[in-house]
Amino acid sequence: MRHQWRVLHHFLRSHHSLVRTSHSSIPHRFTANSPFPSNPSFRRFSSEPVLAHTDTDHALVADVFSKTPANSDDVKALLDSNLVSITHDAVLAVLWRLESNVDAARRFFRWVSDNHPERLSSKCYNSMLRVLGINGVVREFWDLVGVMKQKGYGVSKGVKETVLERFEKDGMGDDVAKLKGLFDNADEKNVSVVCRIVRHNVWGDDVERQIRDLNVGFSSDVVKGVLEGLALEPAKALIFFRWLEESGMFKHDGGTYNAMAMVLGREDSIDRFWKLVGDMRSAGFEMEVETFVKVLGRFCKRRMVKDAVELYELAMAGANKPSVECCVFLLRKVASGKVLDMDLFSRLLKVFTGSGNALTDSMANAVLKSLTSVGRTGEWNKVLKEMEDCGFVAGAGLRGKIAFKLSAAGKKEQAREFINRIEESGSSLDDKTWECLIKGHSAAGNLDKAFDSFKEMVEKEGVASASHSFHALMNSYCESNRAVDACKILCRLVNEKQLKPLHATYKLMVNRLLAQGGFADALNILGLMRTHGFPPFIDPFVEHLSKCGSGDDAVLFLKAMTSKRFPSTSVFLRMFEAFFKHGRHEEAQNCLSKCPRFIRNHADVLNLFCSMKSKEAGMLAA
Repeated sequence: MRHQWRVLHHFLRSHHSLVRTSHSSIPHRFTANSPFPSNPSFRRFSSEPVLAHTDTDHALVADVFSKTPANSDDVKALLDSNLVSITHDAVLAVLWRLESNVDAARRFFRWVSDNHPERLSSKCYNSMLRVLGINGVVREFWDLVGVMKQKGYGVSKGVKETVLERFEKDGMGDDVAKLKGLFDNADEKNVSVVCRIVRHNVWGDDVERQIRDLNVGFSSDVVKGVLEGLALEPAKALIFFRWLEESGMFKHDGGTYNAMAMVLGREDSIDRFWKLVGDMRSAGFEMEVETFVKVLGRFCKRRMVKDAVELYELAMAGANKPSVECCVFLLRKVASGKVLDMDLFSRLLKVFTGSGNALTDSMANAVLKSLTSVGRTGEWNKVLKEMEDCGFVAGAGLRGKIAFKLSAAGKKEQAREFINRIEESGSSLDDKTWECLIKGHSAAGNLDKAFDSFKEMVEKEGVASASHSFHALMNSYCESNRAVDACKILCRLVNEKQLKPLHATYKLMVNRLLAQGGFADALNILGLMRTHGFPPFIDPFVEHLSKCGSGDDAVLFLKAMTSKRFPSTSVFLRMFEAFFKHGRHEEAQNCLSKCPRFIRNHADVLNLFCSMKSKEAGMLAA
């Protein structure tokens, strides 16, 4: 049972080290003098989400268990609040960190045994064994070895060598001999001899005779060891497997069936694999987690997607159901294959939902990303419809994302189809989806289509909630140097549809119109702003006029910014100062000449112009 889950970890191409699994239905019991569970738990897959792990996560877990023991619920709450998931690799990492703190390691291992027993592989048990051994906790060391034997786990060579060194240093002769005996026993020698006979000879009566003459007491562990040793010669491994039971020397169990399936789960033995799997199910045995993970990884690596889907279907029909992440992984594989096989895609969806699971936005988003990665954005609707037929309903956020992506990619017909399907389902489009659709058309340079979509939105939903979408539309026109066209649209909709643009939209229009030669239109916008109760937006006007406007233009602006005849004296002063700042004294004088008498005779205005004339005279004299 080594390297459990690593293959799937590799093929999921993420930091997800192990999918969450549900608690065993078998309660844990402990031996009288040992803190370790004596009965192996059934391993199960689950549909819980996967969280990535970092060194910080592992350090947090190690710190929690290094302190005074806390209530199990408190520990779970703390880990959940920090989005920390206890995975297979996390268990290994935490035990490594707690290597010198045997009490904390014991607490952590016991907690995982109680709350996440399915996380504990042979490698995890060996890691805990190493902690006990190097810290000289001998009695618990041998208790755990006994538990491991019951689970079918052996002591790894690395752990044996490390602990052996500590036992020898401490002069523990009996324990040294006992530990060496774990590796020098007859079973391991028998495995080696049987493998050598089968590998080096053509199968026949002579091979069968040689094996019988060994008088091996075939146990499940011995058979699994032989099959593992023959992994590179699957045909011979299968002959040995079949012959062993036919000869009456051994009755296969779930462990040996799974070991054989793991050997055959490869491209060149696929027919034999499916035959064996059928036999295993007929015999009443389930495919184990480790077998499923390893074989699925091989199938996906060799792009045997159809076989991978069938393997998933098989696992979902059993007691050990694969996780949600596994389904997502396979859906993405199908979506990004050489050809989009909708039959396989549909089969995955149906077996997933048929087990009571629900399709989610994150699953749909992952599939759409895979389609996009291979240039299949145009297939989005086909896949989404298949998911909807299996009960999927996209959330508002995903709807907006889809609407934007399709329209931004220039897929106008597909975007229209997506919108129609939402409406036909009886749902109304929310404001955000409309906004995203408009932004997408704009991003693709289809401004007319964006405007058409906005008009459709107004017709169906009214103008009350259209301001944000309208801002996006106006911004797109301005970005395309069509601010004057945008102004015409704004004025028409304000007058005909009673649209009330955002303050930000008005400010955007003023800035862009002035930059794109639309001074007169900008003055009209200023008037509309005033009508809607927004304060006068004078900064860009003053800046624009002071650089390139005339005195007459300045007077027009000063009149347009207020409902009164003229604005306050301070605004006039600001305008004159801006002209002077840019050295445009003549335009300042021209503007002054057009101003009302109360401005021309105002003391502050006279002082400003006198001071500027004095400066000019001084510069000429110099």
